[in-house]
Amino acid sequence: MEDVIRQVTKLKKSSITEKVDMRMEEFRSLGRKDKSELFKELCFCMLTANYSAEGGIRIQSAIGDGFLKMEKEVLAGKLVELGHRFPEARAGYIVEARKHIDHLENLMKMPGKEARIWLAENVKGLGLKESSHFLRNVGFGDVAIVDFHIVDLLVREGLMERPKTLTPKKYLEAETILEGLARKLGMDLGELDLYLWYIETGKVLK
Repeated sequence: MEDVIRQVTKLKKSSITEKVDMRMEEFRSLGRKDKSELFKELCFCMLTANYSAEGGIRIQSAIGDGFLKMEKEVLAGKLVELGHRFPEARAGYIVEARKHIDHLENLMKMPGKEARIWLAENVKGLGLKESSHFLRNVGFGDVAIVDFHIVDLLVREGLMERPKTLTPKKYLEAETILEGLARKLGMDLGELDLYLWYIETGKVLK
């Protein structure tokens, strides 16, 4: 853990801090917007599952309000055109998720872990990672986004054994480790994720 602490501490003294701070303010700002904007961010997080954040950003920008009103077949066709790996499945998830739009503003009043349980249990296409991703992107700091980039880092640092699959139990195990790391660094999980993602990829995305 000490090696990760040193790496993040060094980054906090670099120009990367400005990018992280700007991204965190974008997240807090998005969390204050209306349910339509929240839903479009939820769609972005659905799109990035087994895909890429950069691809999701590009598609989100291209479709915009279409997430709110396009028919499933039209949306799927647009996702094909934009190069998504799973156009039919993601279009289906997005259209089905529209029934939850009115509940999104209520989620903003809940603790992050409670909101994550609701999302993972009620919104098809969202697991713990995608639900955590959405919540972080709308300003929550008490949930961790655990993917195999983060698992690779934790394994490399000897903080956990590599799981065969990222089960809910293993996800929460990794999150607990990250919570301890965040406390030592004096930051929340959302901010920590941006630094760790930069260490693994050299990018500060969302």
